[in-house]
Amino acid sequence: MKAILLATIGVLGCAAACAEPVTYVIDGRHTFPRFSYTHLGFSLQSSRFDKTTGVVVYDAAAGTGSVDVTIDTNSVSTGSDLFNEHIRGTDFLDVKDFPTATFKSTAIEFKGGVPVSIAGNLTLKGITKPVTLSVTSFRHGEHPMAHKDAIGANASTTIRRSDFNMGKFAPAVDDQLTLTIALEAQRQ
Repeated sequence: MKAILLATIGVLGCAAACAEPVTYVIDGRHTFPRFSYTHLGFSLQSSRFDKTTGVVVYDAAAGTGSVDVTIDTNSVSTGSDLFNEHIRGTDFLDVKDFPTATFKSTAIEFKGGVPVSIAGNLTLKGITKPVTLSVTSFRHGEHPMAHKDAIGANASTTIRRSDFNMGKFAPAVDDQLTLTIALEAQRQ
């Protein structure tokens, strides 16, 4: 009986002590920030960035965490080599002077133990603005192929291009765009 009591105390003690933040490294093969906007009122255009790095810190028990994402702006992929070069130019991403964009969280809101919104600072073209990402899906569990502790999420926000000195052709090309991040990360 004493052994069972000691084991129970040990498990409970570990549950409290073991509940700590875990760092997850972003899987660049499955993390793609995307952006979409209305083009001349005719169509909704969608593009993505192919190279993303960063870390997510997540503490499920405490309902806390942080997100730090770096996007290689030169990796923009529109589906057209000519348009990729146009978007990389000084009128838009200006990748020569600003090779990365970043998002760094400042607060995460949790409901029912999962994140539902992430406030933070988005830096594009050297300009930093506060944004809030709405988390539309979140999963935490063992990755079925890597057999590692993993997390995944989809989150989005709306920004104005002109706030980041990228407003050329507005309003013909919509100044407002939707930024969506599909993210997967594995425990470090």
